[in-house]
Amino acid sequence: MRHPRLPPPYPPPPERSAELRRRFGAEARSERPDLSALCLLIGAQADGSLDEAGIDAAQLELDRLAGRLPYRPGGPRAWAEAVCRLLGGAEAFHGAPADYQRLESSLLHEVLRRRRGLPILLSVVWLEVARRAGAPVYGVALPGHFVVGFGAAREQVLADPFDGGRVLTGTDAELLVAGATGAPLQPSMLEPATPLEVVQRILNNVRAWASARPERSDVALWAVELSLLLPAHPARLRYERGQLLVQRGEFEAGAMELDAYAHLIEVVDEPAADRVRRQARTARAMLN
Repeated sequence: MRHPRLPPPYPPPPERSAELRRRFGAEARSERPDLSALCLLIGAQADGSLDEAGIDAAQLELDRLAGRLPYRPGGPRAWAEAVCRLLGGAEAFHGAPADYQRLESSLLHEVLRRRRGLPILLSVVWLEVARRAGAPVYGVALPGHFVVGFGAAREQVLADPFDGGRVLTGTDAELLVAGATGAPLQPSMLEPATPLEVVQRILNNVRAWASARPERSDVALWAVELSLLLPAHPARLRYERGQLLVQRGEFEAGAMELDAYAHLIEVVDEPAADRVRRQARTARAMLN
């Protein structure tokens, strides 16, 4: 898993991409969506070199790591400390500010290879390894910084995988939230995040990465299109997809998507719908 390799070099061919999206949509709509499977399908959409053998190897790596955890080490704190010793210590998973500038930091197979990533992807590693070992673990989507929780609410222990899995005190969590929002920590912020909420936040990160790089509108487009396959998604993603298609020169397809979005919102905001329809007409005029 650690051999040197270039960053994600190219997208998959159209047939492979279509199959990946079909599988992603089916998994997202399943009764119990598999977080690691969804993350690896995102990775395969980004990285054409990630084939089925590579997906299987990533799952096996998660299994291998889980097998190195002690058997039932104790309560939530004991679990948090055991996972920290393994993943943050022996396996050296962690994050650094520079990781925010790399697309690989949002791709699970690359995070497993590099031992580096964004807080949410490192948290996915923590979640999947600890879950396989039987830990009472879940993701906690604090504003601006994703962490991992162990145990029920009254005995909850938080760990920060980006900081090597450091176990957080109540004050630590309050400071993380205050630093991100300027507001106090609310109990609702500590509730478990569902797998689909985690996936949506990962795709939001990919879209944010691509939006800062106009030359990577291809990445922004597939991230939006995967987001649209999730059972619950903001309607405005249709507008974003239309804009991206127009930006990429697919004027008719973009105009059709803009018209569809205008139809969705006209009941609640007719002036906004009119503005979007004007954008659609402008896009079609570029065909002449």
